[in-house]
Amino acid sequence: MAKVSVYNMEGKQVGDMELNDNIFGVDVNEHLMHMSVIGQLANKRQGTQSAKTRSEVRGGGAKPWRQKGTGRARQGSIRAPHWTGGGVVFAPKPRDYSFKLNKKEKRAALKSALTTKVNDNKFIVLEELKFGEIKTKKMSAVLNNLNVNKALVVIADNDKNVVLSARNISGIKTASTSTINVYDILKYDTFIVTKDAVATMQEVYA
Repeated sequence: MAKVSVYNMEGKQVGDMELNDNIFGVDVNEHLMHMSVIGQLANKRQGTQSAKTRSEVRGGGAKPWRQKGTGRARQGSIRAPHWTGGGVVFAPKPRDYSFKLNKKEKRAALKSALTTKVNDNKFIVLEELKFGEIKTKKMSAVLNNLNVNKALVVIADNDKNVVLSARNISGIKTASTSTINVYDILKYDTFIVTKDAVATMQEVYA
C-alpha cells in the first residue's frame, strides 16, 4: 500500500496514512481518462448552433437569368452557397454531442486519475479542514502553508464554511467525495483531501 503524509492546517506533518491500492495504486489507463474528459466536455456542449441551408434561405425561387446566351455562367438561384446572402454548405444544425461511458469505465478512469496524483506526489491529505466562520483569509492561509496555488479541495461533506471560504480564491475548487470527476482531478495541479474524505472514498470506490 502507498503511504502518504498527513498534514494539519498549519502545514505541519502530523502522521502517515496508508492508501488502498485498489483505488490509489492501480495501473493507469490513459485512454479511459482521455475518454472520460472528452465525454464530460462533450456533455457540457449545448449543441444549439444553427445556420440555414440553401433550401431554407428566403428568396431565390426564380432563375437569375436564362440558361444560355448571356455570356455569363449558368445560375439557378441567387441563394446558392457561392452567392452573397446564400445558404451555408453543410450548415450546422442543433444536435446532441453527449455520449456515455459505462460504470466500470468511469470507475477505472477515476481510479487512474487518483493514482496519477499519488504517483506525482500531488496528493495532500489534511487531518481536518474546518472553519468556525466563512473567511477567505483563513482558507488562503491554509493553502499558503501547504505551498499550493492551484488545487482541487475535496471534503467528506458539504461544509458551507469551507466551500464559501474557498469560492473567491482563483485556481481553487471545492468538491465532495460524491462529486469528484476525472476532468477536475487532472485540471488542478494538486489534489487536497481531508482524512475523512479519503476514508469515505476507500469505502465507496474499493
